[in-house]
Amino acid sequence: MKKSLSQRITLSVLGVFVALVFLFPTYWMFTTALKTPGEILSPKFDLLPSSATLSNFASALTKPGFLTYLGNSLIVTLGAVLAALVVGVLAAIPLARFRFRGRKGFLLLILVAQLAPLSALFIPMYLLMRDIGLLNTLPSLLLVYFATSLPFTVWMLYGFVNGIPYDLEEAAMIDGCSRTGAFRRVTLPLLGPGLVTTSVFSFITAWNEFLFALVFMRDQAKQTLPVWLSSFRTAFSVDWGGVMAASVVYAIPAVVFFLIVQRKLVSGMTAGAVKG
Repeated sequence: MKKSLSQRITLSVLGVFVALVFLFPTYWMFTTALKTPGEILSPKFDLLPSSATLSNFASALTKPGFLTYLGNSLIVTLGAVLAALVVGVLAAIPLARFRFRGRKGFLLLILVAQLAPLSALFIPMYLLMRDIGLLNTLPSLLLVYFATSLPFTVWMLYGFVNGIPYDLEEAAMIDGCSRTGAFRRVTLPLLGPGLVTTSVFSFITAWNEFLFALVFMRDQAKQTLPVWLSSFRTAFSVDWGGVMAASVVYAIPAVVFFLIVQRKLVSGMTAGAVKG
């Protein structure tokens, strides 16, 4: 049914309003990072800084440990995402392609694991890492982020694989491909949007995680960027300019990762809605 002009205008205005509501915190973070300390603490409300300065960015980037924390975050986040994608694909393929006893129960178990709150896993994860001697090491964080993102990755990739017709693989096998070759030449390329979508969500989850990194990493040289952000707050004050500048810098890797994969993200989000 065709919408009238007034309906289209109303929906457009509503869409712009919703977009502004979601974008305003990011705008405020960026403009605050450009303000002087006196302007930040001033009771006067200014949408734009009266005298923009980059001193907050300079102090944030030169703060001790920034490059170390950045490297730690990239290692554990990218490692967890890559491991979750590999294991997720290996689990999603048999779940989508084969019918075996207990398959539906296993899928339900994956969904229940995804619904479990992360805070409920904190103590068991801590005790496990302590018992195997991985506390205060980057592999402990990598394993935690991998374990927490794996149920979501398997569930999403199951939907994507299930949406790819098996007839395509059968046609490839008739033409002489093995089952592995048919998967590599036919299914895997079509699975690209699904891999991109799940990697984005897994990346954001691991990149923003704070509690595990704070408690597991006793050595400051092994902590991550979310913990680094908390260092701008002391017992007596908060460096709001530094916090905002550091937050802008902290968001850049996630934005860059999103821009790299955004072409396939939209198609992946719609393709993943295929029923199982």
